[in-house]
Amino acid sequence: MPFTSGFDSAGNAFLNIGGASVQSELMQILEQDAIDPGSKPGYQACKTIYSTHPLGARMVDKPIQLAMSQEREIEVPGGPTEILVKAFRKEWNRIGAIGADNIIFRAVQLSLIYGVSTLFVNALKKDGKPEPSEQPFDFDKLWEQDLYFNIYDPLNTAGSLVLNQDPFAVDFMHPKQVSVGSMVLSNTKSIVLMHEQPIWIEWSDSAFGFVGRSVYQRPFYPLKSFIVSMIADQMIQDKLGLLVWKAKSPGAVVDMVARAFKAMQRSAIRGARTNNVLTIGESEDLASLNLEHVATAGEYSRRNIIKNIATGSGMPAQLLSQESLAEGFGEGSEDAKQIAVFIDEMRREMNPIYAFMDKLVQYRAWNPVFYEDIQRRYPQDYGSLSYKAAFHKWSDSFVAKWPNLLTEPDSEKSKASQAKVDSATKLAQAILAANPGAKTKAAVCEWLASVVSEEDDFYSTPLLIEAEDVEEAAEEAEAMMGETDPDEEEPENEGAGGNKMAVGNVKQNARRLRVA
Repeated sequence: MPFTSGFDSAGNAFLNIGGASVQSELMQILEQDAIDPGSKPGYQACKTIYSTHPLGARMVDKPIQLAMSQEREIEVPGGPTEILVKAFRKEWNRIGAIGADNIIFRAVQLSLIYGVSTLFVNALKKDGKPEPSEQPFDFDKLWEQDLYFNIYDPLNTAGSLVLNQDPFAVDFMHPKQVSVGSMVLSNTKSIVLMHEQPIWIEWSDSAFGFVGRSVYQRPFYPLKSFIVSMIADQMIQDKLGLLVWKAKSPGAVVDMVARAFKAMQRSAIRGARTNNVLTIGESEDLASLNLEHVATAGEYSRRNIIKNIATGSGMPAQLLSQESLAEGFGEGSEDAKQIAVFIDEMRREMNPIYAFMDKLVQYRAWNPVFYEDIQRRYPQDYGSLSYKAAFHKWSDSFVAKWPNLLTEPDSEKSKASQAKVDSATKLAQAILAANPGAKTKAAVCEWLASVVSEEDDFYSTPLLIEAEDVEEAAEEAEAMMGETDPDEEEPENEGAGGNKMAVGNVKQNARRLRVA
């Protein structure tokens, strides 16, 4: 209820409580007495919580942002991977005029808010009109058409996503045909996203069906408690500047002079500032409210409320409290591991819509015009291969993986690289110490160079060794050393000169190694 305060004409303070007020939509929802533990939010409640609740948007957007904070690692084995990936990413970033990432984000966002959402994509005709929504896609022509994307919430698709509860039905507990009003959506043009899996005969008020459930459903009651804690914060803030004047009560008869004097004292206390001098009576006192124990109780209550909300939504509390991790993601702390596990689960939930978008982007990026350029570049591999055969080969081998959210710090990477190189060096030395043949020596040198070159975080430039030159130099060195008979006695001077010459030839052959 609203309250007003002030001073009357005689200087007396007053506080009025009451009067009519217009509550916000959030307060109208969360102040209902009917909201108890286990209450389910409806469609409007979920929309209001996301739009106006301090934690509403964070509970939905933050997990998606973390899940999509890294770019997927894409590979196309058996094809010109670099060219294919470059074309795929280019189309991925421009499809629908806003990019596939934004489209996916918005679709997943609505599914978390309400429990279910639908992504619909359609093509425009040459006259600018959309194709019939129930008509399946002609994927062979998809690359030359303009596409547009619509994302529908449960109110748009109400009635078509109730889901069949007949255990013997073909479409039992999964969507068969989606419609928006009287417009039927082709299954090749639409995909339904659900937050969590539906439960048999478990109605979701926010999604108008037996489908998934809103991220707000379980923590609905603590979300109300959070608003109450905000009201308490405001009350404490209002009282921080309140001064209590402990004055002697006036007698039974108060004349106008005494009343005016008291009003003057209140005015002086109210207007006192730093560097002013304030005079009060000897038996009077001036103090602020004692809020010493409010901080401990308030922090305890607020912390538990946030933990209850996080527990109900299944996410780590750090995502809601915005507390920084004791250690970063690279250190592998327990908090970071919990967040990483939660994000991995979020990514698995998003896999279907990524697969849906991957297919559209592939048909548009790897189109017939693109394939003509591939044929010109690689005539031996693709000159006689048809476009459809090549496309299906690339599409079937297409692999997209999420990188690990927990990354090692640079210091740990350097230690691992150094240990790997040291281990490889010791192994190479052990093999060469056995004095193997020239081919083995060349193979060992080439292998060691490849190991060193792989550690691009440790060495800035690769080590390139010509194995043939190593083998040739080793053979010449062996032949030179074999010409000297160890049992034959030679003059000291000649023998010394011959050994020096042999060593010189070995060094000269070693210089022929080309190391870049």
